[in-house]
Amino acid sequence: MTLFSGAVLYAVVWFLTLFVVLPIRLTTQGEMGNVVQGTPSSAPSDPQMRRRLGITSAVSLVIWAIIAAIILSGVVSVDDFDFIGRASRG
Repeated sequence: MTLFSGAVLYAVVWFLTLFVVLPIRLTTQGEMGNVVQGTPSSAPSDPQMRRRLGITSAVSLVIWAIIAAIILSGVVSVDDFDFIGRASRG
């Protein structure tokens, strides 16, 4: 795995993790009973984005390290997913 492909893998894992972390323990303005004029009632009352981004970065680093270790160890390769036989052609 090259440096660029490792960075791309981390970015993909980071965004997937972010979309999982965002709705966890979310309190909407409608639930709090304090809807700000011009916003929907489903808007978060206290988004805590700095905390959520920190959790996302930490969790995605662990997930990325596991995936990178599997790829670098050679347990899984492109040939394992090549059902048509295109990757084995030199």
